Amino acid sequence: MKLPSLNAQILIGCLIGLAGGGWLSAQGSAPIVGEVLYGAKMAGNLFLDLLRMVLVPLVFASIVVGVANLRAHHQMHRVWTTTLAFFVLTMGIAVIIGFGAAHLFRPGDGLRLDMFAEATRNFQARQMPLADYIAQFMRGLFQNPFKALANGEILAVVMIALFLGIALVVGGERYRNIRNLIGELQELCLMIVGWIMRLAPLGLAALLLQLVATQNNALLGSLGHFIAVVVGSTLFHGAIVLPAILWLVTGVSPLRFFKGAREALLTAFVTSSSAATLPITLRCTEQHLHVKKDIASFVVPLGATMNMDGTALYEAAAALFVARLAGIELDIAQQAVIFFVAMLGAVGAPGIPSVGMLSMVLVLESVGLPTEAIAILLPIDRLLDTVRTAVNVEGDMVGSLVVQKLAGDTPKG
Repeated sequence: MKLPSLNAQILIGCLIGLAGGGWLSAQGSAPIVGEVLYGAKMAGNLFLDLLRMVLVPLVFASIVVGVANLRAHHQMHRVWTTTLAFFVLTMGIAVIIGFGAAHLFRPGDGLRLDMFAEATRNFQARQMPLADYIAQFMRGLFQNPFKALANGEILAVVMIALFLGIALVVGGERYRNIRNLIGELQELCLMIVGWIMRLAPLGLAALLLQLVATQNNALLGSLGHFIAVVVGSTLFHGAIVLPAILWLVTGVSPLRFFKGAREALLTAFVTSSSAATLPITLRCTEQHLHVKKDIASFVVPLGATMNMDGTALYEAAAALFVARLAGIELDIAQQAVIFFVAMLGAVGAPGIPSVGMLSMVLVLESVGLPTEAIAILLPIDRLLDTVRTAVNVEGDMVGSLVVQKLAGDTPKG
């Protein structure tokens, strides 16, 4: 008998967790409640610990590989520097929009989850004045690489990976073996992620069971509010911001762009995978939008792994949402850390649905927010992933046109 797809299994697990939590909540203080909650906590913690286990090596390898991939295009110096500048600019704008929407509409405001109480206490214990926090943040960026990897110091690991990736670009073919080795490490980590994701239905069922059994129904309203905020702000970025940048830089009208890009955007929306959409994205970019093959074949594949506007926007908004649910108010310095990590978390991350959860764990851990929040975020992730993947792919195609214009060529037609 053929098993349902992983997405279907996750949905079934979430439904079981919701139903089980509702049933436990109705039992009041019956002895079975404590026993079931203990078992659910063990299963949920096991799933989270497995994710944390693979997080650091995957982030390290993905960022090194993502940056080192620029080596093959050293002869296109102007093209890849313009491409990277565009990616950084648009992802930065997306994160700011995510923060702005979360602050303006404040999803999760007034609702505090008991499930996160321990994480909140740990967070408050680490609070310090802004000047001290910034000084500690700067010291934390540059550490002994072995110490950072062993202790899971996320920001330091990101900086080490960036330096190593840049060194591999500069060193060229002399360090081909190291580059291949780290690429194989990334593939191994992704294989392990695939194994861990087989436990996702059980882990999420356990986490949701705890959540529903110990909380009230106000969480559902907050989730609906959060979904509306994320979808609305993502559509704003995709329908207003990116077309405006395109028109200002290239003179290409939004109508002409969307007409040429619609096939790729619809495929991205349905598959929630920029990697699966890549062949169609390339065809639309070259044939419909008339971008030269050498530019499109560089910008689009690189963007499928490094340019994640929709994902960065979602992670910024989700971090503030989780902070409110935990009763934590993030200061400017901590939001700056999220800004930095949300952008870098996309570098080298494969364009497949399940890996987005790991980058969300990365963002939460970077400022000490509870990673148990993925129990709330993952059940709605598939819905949100459709919109943000379409915007991710749109950003790659807009980037191709912008890079072609700024690199000295103009589109035909």
